[in-house]
Amino acid sequence: MNLAVMVWDVDPEIFKIGSVPIRYYGVLFALGLILGYTAVKTVFNKEKIDIKYLDKLLIYIIVGTVAGARLGHCLFYDFEYYKNHILEIFIPFQEINGSYTFVGFQGLASHGGAIGVLLAIYLFCRKYKVGVFWVLDRIALGVPIAGAFIRFGNFMNSEIYGKPTSGTWGVIFAQDDMIARHPTQLYEALGYLLSCVFLWVLYKSNKVKSNGVIFSWFLILMFTTRFILEFFKENQVEFEQDMLLNMGQWLSIPFIVIGAGLLIFQSKLKGVSEFDPRNLKVE
Repeated sequence: MNLAVMVWDVDPEIFKIGSVPIRYYGVLFALGLILGYTAVKTVFNKEKIDIKYLDKLLIYIIVGTVAGARLGHCLFYDFEYYKNHILEIFIPFQEINGSYTFVGFQGLASHGGAIGVLLAIYLFCRKYKVGVFWVLDRIALGVPIAGAFIRFGNFMNSEIYGKPTSGTWGVIFAQDDMIARHPTQLYEALGYLLSCVFLWVLYKSNKVKSNGVIFSWFLILMFTTRFILEFFKENQVEFEQDMLLNMGQWLSIPFIVIGAGLLIFQSKLKGVSEFDPRNLKVE
């Protein structure tokens, strides 16, 4: 055994409140949302926009993230099970030995969460008549932070790990097996944080002349990171074994193409999101 390899043997559960377990994943998920919100709030304060606008939007985003991520997992990765257990898609309970047991929402897909967030932002912008791309550019500055902390949560859960490696950077996830593997959760978290740095540099450079540029780069960077790192991951579900590309890669391709398309045809978007957000009044 390589002595430089880290052995990771952490209980995913921190403690219980009664019979309800509090897990690192849930705590880090919530912390990621808070930090992402704080980052976007900084932008709103800088641009002197009423923070009530962001607070209202946050509700849409949280609902869109959780609902989209949950539905994404159930439809993309485990449809064979959930097509016969539809109720369990929407409740944090699972039928075990004829009775329902609290298990939390075990299964959230980031691609589904991304779709949910985009739909939520669209619905918000349509209701309040604000520019979609202006909003997407600002939200894109905070989302990578949330994404990174979700991957930290996956690391604490000893899940979504990589293929075996002989490198000194390997991690043995003792909760599952004693094989040194790529810590792909940490690779992905680092990729998201580096993407975040690039987007903030772009935002502060004052070189962005039209709405949608930051969002375009967000799609390209985030989902290219995901696409590449999937080559180092173990497949999540059995049906991926015979696929040329796994489900995560196939789902990433449309986002990358859309991001590149928006960037190339940026001039066509002129006027799509022109509005003064300081005039927005949220009731």
